[in-house]
Amino acid sequence: MVKVAIIFHSRSGNIHRLATAAAAAAEKAGAEPKLFKVPELPDPMVLDKEAYAELETTTSDIPVATLDDLVAADAIMIGTPVHFGLPAPQILNFVDRSGPVAIPGKLANKVATVFASGSAAHAGQQTAILALHNVLCHWGCLIVPNGSSVEILASEHNGSPYGTCSVSRHAPNNVHDDNLKAIEYQALRLVEVATAYRTGLQQQESAIDFVTFDFLMKKFPRLSVD
Repeated sequence: MVKVAIIFHSRSGNIHRLATAAAAAAEKAGAEPKLFKVPELPDPMVLDKEAYAELETTTSDIPVATLDDLVAADAIMIGTPVHFGLPAPQILNFVDRSGPVAIPGKLANKVATVFASGSAAHAGQQTAILALHNVLCHWGCLIVPNGSSVEILASEHNGSPYGTCSVSRHAPNNVHDDNLKAIEYQALRLVEVATAYRTGLQQQESAIDFVTFDFLMKKFPRLSVD
């Protein structure tokens, strides 16, 4: 069974709602999904304090993501709100600390995909997704985009081949049904690709020999990961 780690940060519930829908779709597809929220920052920027406080209560039972959760997964979904065209600082803080597992290749060949939510149709959802694609390239992941070849992606509320993009209009828990259908498709596509890759590896042993993190630290003593 494919294990799917859905790593997310949500400010007013929109990304959380998409992440929950993705988990349900992945489970329906025969995978084993698990939701993880990234660690909060000491002084987060919050516009809707009421929605943020309510979300904290709603997600209190969701564990905080660790690097071990990434390593244990076969597939990874990352969900982020848009922050000035970039992923949320909480997401960036989490991926910035992934060196100890990313550098030795422990995240290589994980099948991964990204989704985002912003205030308007062109609020930076695509750029936030593509920014995280840069991270996935460094991790050595197999990136799974949405593409444009299924009907739901032609909806005026979707339209991004990179990943599902929700438009919140600064309203909490404001996710269009078409966005929910798009994230369900995205999760299904992720599970199918991860399953196919896993089946292939069962038939052929990988010839790749990744270095260890200790080896790199000895070879490049100035390399440091906090």
